[in-house]
Amino acid sequence: MTRGIVLLAHGSRDERWRQPIEAVAARLLANEPGARVACAYMELAEPDLPTAVATLVAGGATAIRVVPLFLGMGKHAREDLPHQLDSLRQRWPAIGFTLTRIVGEEPELVDLLARIAVKS
Repeated sequence: MTRGIVLLAHGSRDERWRQPIEAVAARLLANEPGARVACAYMELAEPDLPTAVATLVAGGATAIRVVPLFLGMGKHAREDLPHQLDSLRQRWPAIGFTLTRIVGEEPELVDLLARIAVKS
C-alpha cells in the first residue's frame, strides 16, 4: 500500500494564508522523507481536494488519508467534506480513503494551544 496524505484547509484569497499549511507539509516531509503529501483547500485557493487526490493517485498512491486542518467542526468538516469524500470514493473505488478527526479535536493540539496561550 502506498499512502498519500492530504492536508485539507479552508483556503483564502490571501496567498500568505497558505504559508502555515505548507509549513505543516514541509515538516511532515522532513520527518517522513518518503511521504506523499499534498495540500488542498475547500474554497478560495487551489488545489481543491479532488485535484490534490488526483495528483496523489497519479503518483501511485493506493490509499489516501485526509487530514482536516480545522480548529472547529464547522459546515465544511461536518457536511461538505463527507460529500466530497463520497464522490472521491465513487471516482476511485480502488483507493482506500480515510478521514481523520479535525485537528482541533486532537488532545495534543488542544494542549499545545493552551501552552502557547500562557507562554511569556
